Amino acid sequence: MLFLGCIKEVSDYELVISLPNGLLGFVPVTQICDAYSKMLSSQVAQGELLEDLNSLSDMYYPGTLVRCIVTSVEKSADGRRSIKLSIDPKKVNNGLNASALAAGMLLSGFVSSVEDHGYLIDIGVGGTHAFLPRQKAQNYIKAVKRGPDLKIGQNLNCVIVEVRNEGRVVHLSVDRSDVAASLATERQNWTLSNLLPGLVVKARVQKVAPLGIKLNFLSSFTGIVDFMHMDPEKSMNYAADQVMKACILSVHPTSKVVRLTLRQAFLHPGGSPNQLSNDRMGAVVEESTVKAFYKKFGAVFELDDGALAFARLKHLSKNRKSFKPGAFKTGCKHKSRIIDYSLMDEMCIVSLKYQVIEARFLQYQDIHTGDVVQGKVFALKSIGMQVKVTDGIKGLVPSMHLADVILKQPEKKYSIGDEVKCRVLECNPAGKKLILTLKRSLVQSKLPVLSSYEDAKPGVITHGFVVCAREFGCIVKFYNDVKGLVPKNELSSEPISCPDKVFHEGQVVKVMVLKCEPQQERLLLSFRLSSEPALEGRKECTPKKKQEVKYQIGEMVDVKVLKKKDNGLEVSILEGEGNVVASIPTMHLSDFITTCKLLWHCLQEGDVLPRVMCLSDKGERIILSRKSAVISAVQEEQVVRNFSEIQPGMLLTGYVRNVMPFGVFVEFPFGVTGLAPKMSMCDKFVTDTKDHFVVGQTVIAKVVSIDEEKQRVLLNLKVSECSSGDSAAESFALLNQYFKEMIEIRSLLRRRGEPSMAQGLYELVPGKELQLVVQDVKEDGSALFSGSCVTGLTVTATRYHLGDKNIVPGEKTKAMVLHVDALTSKVYVSLREQLLSLFLSSGSQRTPSTLPSCST
Repeated sequence: MLFLGCIKEVSDYELVISLPNGLLGFVPVTQICDAYSKMLSSQVAQGELLEDLNSLSDMYYPGTLVRCIVTSVEKSADGRRSIKLSIDPKKVNNGLNASALAAGMLLSGFVSSVEDHGYLIDIGVGGTHAFLPRQKAQNYIKAVKRGPDLKIGQNLNCVIVEVRNEGRVVHLSVDRSDVAASLATERQNWTLSNLLPGLVVKARVQKVAPLGIKLNFLSSFTGIVDFMHMDPEKSMNYAADQVMKACILSVHPTSKVVRLTLRQAFLHPGGSPNQLSNDRMGAVVEESTVKAFYKKFGAVFELDDGALAFARLKHLSKNRKSFKPGAFKTGCKHKSRIIDYSLMDEMCIVSLKYQVIEARFLQYQDIHTGDVVQGKVFALKSIGMQVKVTDGIKGLVPSMHLADVILKQPEKKYSIGDEVKCRVLECNPAGKKLILTLKRSLVQSKLPVLSSYEDAKPGVITHGFVVCAREFGCIVKFYNDVKGLVPKNELSSEPISCPDKVFHEGQVVKVMVLKCEPQQERLLLSFRLSSEPALEGRKECTPKKKQEVKYQIGEMVDVKVLKKKDNGLEVSILEGEGNVVASIPTMHLSDFITTCKLLWHCLQEGDVLPRVMCLSDKGERIILSRKSAVISAVQEEQVVRNFSEIQPGMLLTGYVRNVMPFGVFVEFPFGVTGLAPKMSMCDKFVTDTKDHFVVGQTVIAKVVSIDEEKQRVLLNLKVSECSSGDSAAESFALLNQYFKEMIEIRSLLRRRGEPSMAQGLYELVPGKELQLVVQDVKEDGSALFSGSCVTGLTVTATRYHLGDKNIVPGEKTKAMVLHVDALTSKVYVSLREQLLSLFLSSGSQRTPSTLPSCST
């Protein structure tokens, strides 16, 4: 089928064509003409750019009318039909032959060669050489202002000036005045087999009907003008036998149905239809007045500026069931939104659907880099996943961006039709290119979006993703293809010898901008978001006199608390008359982080702590530790004293020195430090390292590899990899140590004579039976309790731990202690019969002091 179309958009690989009745078609770059296709093939074969080969955007621009032919109608992945077109003259002018050519004919031609005296034009007629003299082209070249010469592959409206040798040679003109004045006549011998869209004819009205007009033209031809192509100013004044100009819009090859338009913009060949102002696209019109309703097609509206618009039937209501024809009588007003513009119909396309009117995005121009958008999965391909944001907006999630980690089988995680929340990495409205990410760390990030080098101010902290990790450092990418370098010395506060073993492609990282040169598009970054904090209160902890006594690492001493500080305890080593001052950081009071805080809270000046180990004797202050696991490792010689003793496969006890987004640094006694990368931190997937480890936490680490030259150690902290084999004994030993420390805390409070509430709090051990009174039952199903044994404390049970009991305020009940949070004075209990009978059936309860030791 032949159409007259209007170029709507131009990209590197295709032309988007507006067709009559709001349709769209696509012309691939290979469907221009033979000469252009040969140049494309030559460029591909040679692998280098050809000087004479111009891009489509150099030769074609929106608003240009072109003749085209439908080559296929394809069904896309989302079920919509895609019309493929060609403007190749051999296909468009297929019905013409040399003997049918006549002076005055208006044809489509394409420049195939540039000669000294003019241009060879391909008009698609076999055996005919068409020539355009240079003087006949000068006025056109000056008018279009697209260079000093016509370009190979350029489309032209050509009028035949002279026919020689029975059509084997024709001379052409592209002068705008000649083209605009051209008129198809009977003398040109047009037939239904070679009739072309774009021809302007004189026509006579044969019949006027509600949906259009029937015309006679070129003596024996009949055509139809539908309601969208009547002249709006004359639509009510057409009458039988009236003579007027019309332009052929389409010709169907089998049915021979010809459709025409009476709109003024098409009645002068070479012209352009009116276009919609950019600020009107997407506009919501509060009152659109119905001008006409066609029950099988849709409705024509008059907008607030007087322009006409058309709404297809499916856009008049949410669905067929909710559609009410009575609401579209002439004069009725409706709220609508402009969703498109048909160049060939010179009419806005509107929708009355609520979801369209309220839609956040309507076209690619509405989307900005960094926006979070909802979409539906509609295709999974090797390069990634295609997501439909709206009917007219589609984006690509590259394979790297399907998750925080690289997915080997994305089809197991995503299915067609799944709703997904994405973030826009890049949006190019001109090329209809939308790149998205599904990385949760980026989608949920609250940090600034870095979408241009101008945004990269020194000190800005933001999220990016690693695209390259090499010996020199890491390349990190952000939005709109902005990228920067994290040099090796800025990867961490600890030296990293092999960045490619710590960082991987696609890894989301938090970085700080150090320096940016927008003109050169150079960006310097750092993973060190702040300088490593020195030991708080270091100056205040300076000993009163120079310390002469030296202690060996691993040596056990007794100490007395001199002063409590925010970051730990200042103590005096009880040995002779030295009065040596040392420090116990809060995190080194225990292997258990919660117990560390409790001990710091309970200890007071003058308290004595026995058997504390010297951890470090460098610098101004001796550092001590009470971590039982670390002390045991040193005493049992399960440590390494220098790098040369480390061997892959060793299990070493240490403590977390630093938690970074990419991994955890672990320090061992005697100062050896290693790194556990993010992927080796936990048996579960790690999104945020801080959710799994805290500074000071005691850990058992397995040595994975060592770099002897740079003296670097890589570790594994996965529980499945770091067990010695008897996990039950290890667990009981840890539990036993925890309860021993809790008993120590209670002893401290008893000796101190703490207020009754505090003493009572520490007497409430897990497993103890309490007699309580229900105080309140909350909406979420949890309950609060009171009682003489818990005066001043908050006692609560979750909905689950109420079991099957329907309790009411004032009721007395038995409960068992599950957990005591001493720092917040909260006690968590259970009323479940299974637990009460299990622990209390013998009439006694097991307290921590009676738990079996690890030896049993």
